[in-house]
Amino acid sequence: MSSVTVRVPAKVNVQLSVGPLRQDGFHDLVNVFHAVSIYDEVVARPARSVTVSVTGGWAAEVPLHDGNLAVRAARALAARAGCDEGAELVIHKTIPVAGGMAGGSADAAAALVACDELWGLGLSREELMEIGAGLGSDVPFALMGGTALGTGRGELLRPLPVGGPFHWVFAVADAGLSTAHVYKECDRLREGSPVPEPRADEELLAALRDGDAAELGRRLVNDLEPAALALHPPLAGTLRAGRDAGALGAIVSGSGATCAFLAGDEAHAAELAGVLATTPGTRAAVVAEGPAPGATSL
Repeated sequence: MSSVTVRVPAKVNVQLSVGPLRQDGFHDLVNVFHAVSIYDEVVARPARSVTVSVTGGWAAEVPLHDGNLAVRAARALAARAGCDEGAELVIHKTIPVAGGMAGGSADAAAALVACDELWGLGLSREELMEIGAGLGSDVPFALMGGTALGTGRGELLRPLPVGGPFHWVFAVADAGLSTAHVYKECDRLREGSPVPEPRADEELLAALRDGDAAELGRRLVNDLEPAALALHPPLAGTLRAGRDAGALGAIVSGSGATCAFLAGDEAHAAELAGVLATTPGTRAAVVAEGPAPGATSL
């Protein structure tokens, strides 16, 4: 096989509830993942070792060494299969970097699928998800796609019924945020206050099931949002601009710094994007819809 190309979606968290800090340094989460139609593509070609290169508007911000999650994914797959295969990975980058949309995890998921096919390993999607969980909490969902309830660190997934599609606009900030820094700031802001165990919002799940965009917009919640706003205050103005323009809901996506806005329909999304594109501190405004399928060979 000369090459394999895999397309993989970004995600938005329509509910991200963060429990107390655990002794192992992680948090228990209730994480309602929703895959959206912003995609990276990863091409894998035969090679003596695992290497990576990146194209696209975000290429300069993606590591090309062992810190690249796609490289780590390919190596973890080879170790699991007991083989010494290599792959030249080329990432065509569209998902924002350090934007809270799981772009690195998406690339890792795509690399698992691409290298499994390139090397003829024939692992099941469940086996790939198990490998992915060892790389990062968001990797299994990038393999699954659709909409899912994540628990544990977010890696334990249950698919959710969705009556969508839902229409979104993503305002990409002109600066990124580190997930680790945002969680640290979240812990600092909550220090000394009781933190409840996270629970799924049943009304939000019902809104997803019923395709009720207005109710979903009202139920959006992200416990990391105060920390993201503290670390990057201009995000507050972005959220306010989207709400003033009629968004059904507005939220920081994951750890930020991308902001997500729920629209009533495709035309409304286009109008919102036009407003948000001119908001100070916004690098780009991107229209998408969800749910989208997980990592898929083309």
